[in-house]
Amino acid sequence: MRQIRMAVAVQNGCVIGDRWGVTDSEIVRSYPCDDLVVSPALQAWRGVLVEAPAAAVWPWVAQVRLAPYSYDWIDNLGRRSPRRLVELPEPQVGEAFTTAGGRAWGRIISVDPGDQLTGAIMGAFMSYVLVPQEHTTRLLLKVVMQTTRWVALGLSIGDLVMARRQLLNLKQLAERHQHQATATQ
Repeated sequence: MRQIRMAVAVQNGCVIGDRWGVTDSEIVRSYPCDDLVVSPALQAWRGVLVEAPAAAVWPWVAQVRLAPYSYDWIDNLGRRSPRRLVELPEPQVGEAFTTAGGRAWGRIISVDPGDQLTGAIMGAFMSYVLVPQEHTTRLLLKVVMQTTRWVALGLSIGDLVMARRQLLNLKQLAERHQHQATATQ
């Protein structure tokens, strides 16, 4: 019976909850985190379309260093993630990846300002990638981790909930900021 449940949870190398808002071409593309974990048990892809250019989205992605931007009552001990841009220098390799509950977590592994931010936190590696389109931006996130299949299943579902909220919050903030900037011009 255990093997049957596992087969339902993991089919064709896919784990329940491993994809949200991404296309097949976005799943097969290369992400910086792919080079950091050999044969990951967990691979999860998330994506949103942001109605703003990449230059308006990047500062919000870079600002995940200040707060998680997901469900603040869970990830940030009730502290609200900033809703305004804070003047920050560009992220640097080796800096803390994020802050939650007033405490720094993880490390930045790789950064190409305006294009991608890759970090490691609690054994997982994740890459935020911006794909500019004509007047919009695809904000993609891939998470990889070496773990057991059962842990991968739980992490995939949990990450789906939290990462979905994070990407939707970043989308909303970038669009609002872009709209305000356009209105004042």
